[in-house]
Amino acid sequence: MRPDDANVAGNVHGGTILKMIEEAGAIISTRHCNSQNGERCVAALARVERTDFLSPMCIGEVAHVSAGITYTSKHSVEVQVNVMSENILTGTKKLTNKATLWYVPLSLKNVDKVLEVPPVVYSRQEQEEEGRKRYEAQKLERMETKWRNGDIVQPVLNPEPNTVSYSQSSLIHLVGPSDCTLHGFVHGGVTMKLMDEVAGIVAARHCKTNIVTASVDAINFHDKIRKGCVITISGRMTFTSNKSMEIEVLVDADPVVDNSQKRYRAASAFFTYVSLSQEGKPLPVPQLVPETEDEKKRFEEGKGRYLQMKAKRQGQVEPQP
Repeated sequence: MRPDDANVAGNVHGGTILKMIEEAGAIISTRHCNSQNGERCVAALARVERTDFLSPMCIGEVAHVSAGITYTSKHSVEVQVNVMSENILTGTKKLTNKATLWYVPLSLKNVDKVLEVPPVVYSRQEQEEEGRKRYEAQKLERMETKWRNGDIVQPVLNPEPNTVSYSQSSLIHLVGPSDCTLHGFVHGGVTMKLMDEVAGIVAARHCKTNIVTASVDAINFHDKIRKGCVITISGRMTFTSNKSMEIEVLVDADPVVDNSQKRYRAASAFFTYVSLSQEGKPLPVPQLVPETEDEKKRFEEGKGRYLQMKAKRQGQVEPQP
């Protein structure tokens, strides 16, 4: 990990790690989908499940990224990716990330055509049944996110501090060849890196301290982004607890070289950030002040997600004897 991979405090950007995770997932899923004779394909990222950043990675450490296929349906592949950081001076290794990603195989002859996935061999029958449950759950959640596709972030003049409008941010990016696969659509990891960058700007504007990515809720990729599109990545704060901030990030694509297609929602996700002192200790977060009815509604929805995840984590902690 080099200085351009990290923030001013030396912590590696969450987006940099997400990009590495996606690259590993794309390699193993594309390899698997081409393991049998038939039409050649490339695996495209469809969804990233919730990802927690378990431990910070710093400049000078070496990242080890490993991936394995855990489930296949007729048209999708589930990949589990683990990230370890290694201090090459001391030899110390630690787990920094665990992520689950879903890919679909797209034909090289026609990238709008989804091909069938070769089945994977399971060591236990329970693995297939558990994988099928995860597949059905993520499929349902993807459908539930589509109703938000018309929602947009509007700028506000002279906003007050600690309001949604004060910290909301946007980034406009022209998709070039270096952002894309050999077949002309954007790498999922490139999109995630830009999303994390915008979310980080929102968090930094709100609390004006060093901030780091704590977790990413499910990232849904609603449609492919092609080379030559102009993408707008917009972020706004939706909820704050005492020590964390939830930021919604929306990605809209404008195919400026294709008059036949209108602007569309390409991806969406919720990022969670924490504020840190110069010593790396958590700091209290200024409380968000929602003003409009929509902002108040999003705040309550964010609070619900926060309490649900808090309860889930507490349920995973083994009781002390």
